[in-house]
Amino acid sequence: MTRRDFFDSIRKSAFGGRIGQRQVEGCEAILDAWEARPGGRDPRRLAYMLATAFHETAATMQPVRETLAESDASAAARLEHAWRAGRLGAVATPYWRADAEGKYWFGRGLVQLTHKANYERMSRATGIDLVADPARAMGMATAAAILVTGMEEGLFTGRRLGDYFSAGRSDWTNARRIVNGLDRAGQVAALGRAFHRALTGTTR
Repeated sequence: MTRRDFFDSIRKSAFGGRIGQRQVEGCEAILDAWEARPGGRDPRRLAYMLATAFHETAATMQPVRETLAESDASAAARLEHAWRAGRLGAVATPYWRADAEGKYWFGRGLVQLTHKANYERMSRATGIDLVADPARAMGMATAAAILVTGMEEGLFTGRRLGDYFSAGRSDWTNARRIVNGLDRAGQVAALGRAFHRALTGTTR
């Protein structure tokens, strides 16, 4: 299918009949990053990446900060407030606070890259120095590279796309473990299938 066919389909199935220019640009960036990567071209994997970005960015398909804040300081303040109010019970260490250099290591991008160690790991994998400037994860091309590289190579949780999409397996639900356990796994699975239909015209 052509990209025009893809957008005609996904506009109806995932975007409620209307898709904005920035959403198109986000999808295009992911498609471009995927096509630039050497190796196989399993459309299920691409579909699941697109679905993950849709979910992680609240359907904007644009790189976002954790809490969808407009600035680093605002994101840190929102996380601090939520933590002090007891709404982040699973968090033992407030990772969103600025370090000694004034850098923030909370979630950014098309998929939320969080914690300095993960920024370091992704810097090595992509060749983009995210440690010198973690805000680079908000750049569209960089965010798309992080999404594609991270999900293909298992850099977020140790699970990778190939664990769930292969010649003998097509597991749309458990693929959520690549990023975040089984949080909203059914919702992302349904989105993945919708993106797959848009990419291929099939329902597999």
